[in-house]
Amino acid sequence: MIVSSFKSNMEILTSPLGLPHSFSLENYAEVWGRVNFGTYIWNSIYVSGLSVFFILFISSLAAFYLSRYPFRWNPYVLFFFMLGLMLPMKLAILPLYMIMLQLQLLDTLTSLVILYVAGGIPFGVFVFYGFFKTLPTELDQSARLDGCNGFQVYYKIILPLMKPALATVGIVHLIGVWNDFFYPLIFLKSEELSTIPLGVLTLFGEYDTEWNLLFASLTISSLPMIIAFLFASKQFIEGLTSGAIK
Repeated sequence: MIVSSFKSNMEILTSPLGLPHSFSLENYAEVWGRVNFGTYIWNSIYVSGLSVFFILFISSLAAFYLSRYPFRWNPYVLFFFMLGLMLPMKLAILPLYMIMLQLQLLDTLTSLVILYVAGGIPFGVFVFYGFFKTLPTELDQSARLDGCNGFQVYYKIILPLMKPALATVGIVHLIGVWNDFFYPLIFLKSEELSTIPLGVLTLFGEYDTEWNLLFASLTISSLPMIIAFLFASKQFIEGLTSGAIK
């Protein structure tokens, strides 16, 4: 993909596996100015950033409550969240569309944020609940002896210890939201609100596809995910393996 992003369209068709004759940033400059790629990137950053933030915040608070406060209804609430892992949201696309229509949220980025947050919370609760169960309750008790309330225990004591779990849930949902094509296609109509996957669709023609520009746009769109993984790879791997070894 990266090598092809430096080729011309003819080079890709005639020598798909070969190196480009000359390395030039012409494809990147053209795709940036031609298809309004800067706007697509900003829309993707806005939707992905807000969605991941609310998923981490809401699901971690819910999992903290379910794991630390033993009430009678906790198993039923946890099962309610687990239903979100069993039932794919795409099966309910028509009711979701009607709800957004009644709320007057069609053709807005807010509709995407709501959908991604609702779809991501069950997985976040599942991961965080298991992670909280591995932390000793003596940490909570010692913090309460020092005068912390429930939210301060979560914010000052538990949250700094859950970086691996936060990185795991954050990266999984960031990649999913960043690369999603289905929901933007259904709920967005204006070109200026398009995210990167939907914006790249403009490079596909009915009779011809400009592969050089397509590979350049895909390279640009993949860079933020690569950078995010490089910064959080250690916590991501620790989060995936936590609990596997005692």
